[in-house]
Amino acid sequence: MKYLPLFAFTIGLIGGANAETLTRDNGAPVGDNQNAQTAGENGGNLLQDVQLIQKLQRFARERIPERVVHARGTGVHGEFVPTADISNLTRAAVFAPGSKTPVFVRFSTVIHSKGSPETLRDPRGFATKFYTEEGNWDLVGNNLPVFFIRDAIKFPDMVHSLKPSPVTNQQDPNRFFDFFRHVPEATHMLSWVYSDYGTPANLRQMDGWGVHAYKLVNEKGEVHYVKFHWKSRQGINNLTAEEATEIQAKDFSHATSDMYTAIEKGDFPQWDLYIKVLNPAQLEDFNYNPLDATKMWLDVPETQVGTMTLNRMPTNFFQETEQSAFAPANTIPGIEPSEDRLLQGRVFSYSDTQMYRLGTNHQQLPINRPRVVVQNWNQDGAGNYGQQTSEVNYQPSRIDARKEDSKGLYSSKPLTASTQQKAIEKKLPFAQAGVFYRGLSPKERQNLIENLAGDLGKVRDDNTKHIMLSYFYRADRDYGERLTKAVGGDLDQVRKVEP
Repeated sequence: MKYLPLFAFTIGLIGGANAETLTRDNGAPVGDNQNAQTAGENGGNLLQDVQLIQKLQRFARERIPERVVHARGTGVHGEFVPTADISNLTRAAVFAPGSKTPVFVRFSTVIHSKGSPETLRDPRGFATKFYTEEGNWDLVGNNLPVFFIRDAIKFPDMVHSLKPSPVTNQQDPNRFFDFFRHVPEATHMLSWVYSDYGTPANLRQMDGWGVHAYKLVNEKGEVHYVKFHWKSRQGINNLTAEEATEIQAKDFSHATSDMYTAIEKGDFPQWDLYIKVLNPAQLEDFNYNPLDATKMWLDVPETQVGTMTLNRMPTNFFQETEQSAFAPANTIPGIEPSEDRLLQGRVFSYSDTQMYRLGTNHQQLPINRPRVVVQNWNQDGAGNYGQQTSEVNYQPSRIDARKEDSKGLYSSKPLTASTQQKAIEKKLPFAQAGVFYRGLSPKERQNLIENLAGDLGKVRDDNTKHIMLSYFYRADRDYGERLTKAVGGDLDQVRKVEP
């Protein structure tokens, strides 16, 4: 299927006789853009000076609400090509052999604000929008394979703790470790973030992870659980804390500059997409819950299924990168959310935050608009420039015969449980943090200890400090002992903390 380039529909509108004429928003020419209209030499400005009023109005409204998370971002266009036939697993068009799907990727930092340096310690968002022939699929992930929490009900609390204090407007380890002392499952993610992986050298040399388990559904309706992993063909390159500080003194946007410089030179970065697959029965074969977003599927083999190439910069930062809207709710036939508790909440919250930020019709914006015809009876609302002309805005209808397609049905899952509000049974909060620590080189371990001690050592509450130290000690004895020594803690007190 051939796709028109993004924004191609506007060519006829901008290429007319007045293409070089400065205009107001309604297209009328501007007579004087240097001098406002006044009542004589010393008279006041006139309200009828539309150019003056419009410029001031638009200037005051240039900023849309900043994303609460993932505020600082860099966008790049590209394409995805499948490299393996996985029709036995999924009917998703994006994996059809011989296809080529346009993509838009937004890399971002998670916690820090839009104007923050790209060197700060923070997970990096890795969100990919696939413009498929069956609608848009958003694979919204990070550069790290797990997350801090496993239940969406804790997401606002986690973000609040990591954001600047509402009193001092400064990020404070006393606040976020006060939160994480109550969240032992965060030990794994904290280990990743405080390692050198928390400060990637650039955007090209880092992996991307879907983090959550999803479902793949084939033509027979058979379901498999899957995890996605973007593996950088450029390799992985991280910064030490010292290197990050040195770069930050010179360039707040080093990662964006690196990406755009590479693309301008024709050195297009590539990532191979890998999947790990489990059948539903295998979910019970682990000593942890595979639908827990704080866990990796360590012993499950990976299979390469495609390659993504990024080859084109946006033509306008605001129109594309800033207005791009990603949500795990944007799936296509053959790909569904799993029962992962964090993902279940994100399916709602990401769509809702984009609707608040950009408006109810944000998916009509060119960067978000599917490359297929959108036919539904959602109507009106600010910024609606759809093409609905029918008198029918309901369904079913004898007048307008548009109907459902069984391809869009969700897979079924038998349920026999009662409703509940309680934690998962197989928590295992510390083991994989230990696996991660032991997999680091001696130098990487030392960097992790120093980075983590730098913040944990600032915690004033002795009890909080030793509870956190006990988590890292339970992950790995050497890890905990070295960290305790680095922050001047009491190892005997660490050992006495109740699990």
